[in-house]
Amino acid sequence: MTPAAPDRTGLHARHQAVLPSWLTLYYDRPIELTHGEGRYVWDSEGNRYLDFFGGILTTMTAHALPEVTRAISKQAARIIHTSTLYLSRPMVELAERVAALSGIPDARVFFTTSGTEANDAALLLATTYRRSNQILAMRNSYHGRSFPAIAVTGNQSWSPTSFSPLQTLYVHGGVRTRGPYAALNDRDYIAACVADLEDMLQQTAGGVAALIAEPIQGVGGVTVPPDGLYAAFRDVLTRHGILWISDEVQTGWGRTGDHFWGWQAHADNGPPDLLTFAKGIGNGMSIGGVVARAEVMNSLTANSISTFGGSPVTMAAGLANLNYLLEHDLQGNARRVGGLLIERLRAVAAGLDAVREVRGRGLMIGVELVRPGTDVPAPETATLVVEAARERGLLVGKGGRSGASLRIAPPMTLTVGEAEEGADILSAALSAALGPSAALA
Repeated sequence: MTPAAPDRTGLHARHQAVLPSWLTLYYDRPIELTHGEGRYVWDSEGNRYLDFFGGILTTMTAHALPEVTRAISKQAARIIHTSTLYLSRPMVELAERVAALSGIPDARVFFTTSGTEANDAALLLATTYRRSNQILAMRNSYHGRSFPAIAVTGNQSWSPTSFSPLQTLYVHGGVRTRGPYAALNDRDYIAACVADLEDMLQQTAGGVAALIAEPIQGVGGVTVPPDGLYAAFRDVLTRHGILWISDEVQTGWGRTGDHFWGWQAHADNGPPDLLTFAKGIGNGMSIGGVVARAEVMNSLTANSISTFGGSPVTMAAGLANLNYLLEHDLQGNARRVGGLLIERLRAVAAGLDAVREVRGRGLMIGVELVRPGTDVPAPETATLVVEAARERGLLVGKGGRSGASLRIAPPMTLTVGEAEEGADILSAALSAALGPSAALA
């Protein structure tokens, strides 16, 4: 007798009965993903999808990557948990690798379980080191869901409260093609943003602790500032003794193709003082962390531990995943295949006045949708495209202003054939969402 198919409608009802109403689910009929392999996943009804979102940029190498699953299984058979109260060989080994790759001199690494927690730790370190609760953040930014992380998030869609433990000042620069400086060329744009920063600092009371910034704003719609913006900011920050925190939760590990870290596109005057990471390094396991110069990392005077940060199992997974990424030059693959995918999507969008911009780097791509003939974001169109893509076997995400941008970030082992497949599906999804009059390239 054939077993009955899982009832996803019933599971959705159970989800609604016990989980928060604000816990976002995609699709009119949410799907349950049950297994994956490579760049593909399957739902509980047996439907296969090409995964262009990777669990929110987290399945960095591939689903069910044998090297990672073997490392997890091998470590779990030894010991699963110890805490930071005991020496941990996997944690020390991964910290050594991350410290060396970070570019930060005399680096120290603290492991957490998420990007939110990593940014919390970075904010704690910066405010303690500088003895100030004033933080500079970028407009349209996103840094997590905790109380301090929300306090430095400049994206209204992800800021449920105005209460804050920090005094946050928001700076221009993260969104190149919108705002008061959008019409300027890159050089003048950077100069205007620097002048705005200088003016803001002259009006603050006391010393600012740090600037926290994503090199590319992922949740904000994959917005890419001009190369060199943060290097120019860094000149100003250094004069004032202000720290620079680079939030690499989404841009790290070579995803942007051109660089291993996003900050390296702004590297004229050296690395950031602190760097946060998470998501991709664990390939689905819960790893986050912060890297900082020793004098900054060691500025805390109270005792501290992390019960789950640096877990032996997650560290083993992170080591195996990082080794695979480096040995197979996935940064180079992101540059090559990502470049092809961006150009293919730009060709698809060329005749569509509902597509404002296709932007990004490597395998981190955004497609901003607007109401035809205007510059007004069209979140309703983005929702229709996401639904239409799923119906045709492709998973993509959403972000940006009001959720009007498609977010595309496949595993970094994506092949040219899979990139073409995904672009074809997205082309058809745009056609279906925009109606029969849509003229596709």
